Amino acid sequence: MHNNDSFIDEVTEEVRRDRLYALMRRYGWIGIALVALIVGGAAWNEWQKSSHASDSQAFGDGILAAMANDDAAARMKALDAIGASGARKAVVEMLASAEALAAKDKPAALERLAAITADTSLPASYRQLADLKAVIIAGASLPAAERDARLAALAAPGAPYRMLALEQQAYALVAADRKDDAIKAFEAILQDADLTPGLKARATQMIVTLGGKVAA
Repeated sequence: MHNNDSFIDEVTEEVRRDRLYALMRRYGWIGIALVALIVGGAAWNEWQKSSHASDSQAFGDGILAAMANDDAAARMKALDAIGASGARKAVVEMLASAEALAAKDKPAALERLAAITADTSLPASYRQLADLKAVIIAGASLPAAERDARLAALAAPGAPYRMLALEQQAYALVAADRKDDAIKAFEAILQDADLTPGLKARATQMIVTLGGKVAA
């Protein structure tokens, strides 16, 4: 009886083995394909990371090389030669705008910033920063109604540079000789939950300069 049981067990094991081999012959390629896919995906991901890092380094090196030139005009020319696109292009244009301003070419600076603001393919943060910089650079040359409308949009709840826009609104009140309104605007800034240490210092200084009192 014992021998019969052993024989049955051996036959059963052989049947199982045959079935396993049959399954492997029929479906084994799926496992191989999955392994190849996983390995290939990992290799592609590493290549993408390496390529992105290389591109980022090349972009950064180009910026540093451009800014190493001796004068603003040369720096602008070198920045334009970088040939960036997308968000990197916005960064280059902002730097070039600053160089144009350093070269006392305000129209060129504003033109570059306007191009960023108008580019709807860019993230809102880039476009709004460019618009805020343009409003500041334009200063009194910008019609009051247009300035107020643009600052109001930039100071809307949730806007990335809301606090800086609120600060510019307060400065506009100072420029319009509306001292009391300006003090109230700076006081409101001090009460805002998003207040930063730097802005707190500037707002406090302005309130004191305008003759107001800051709560201890």
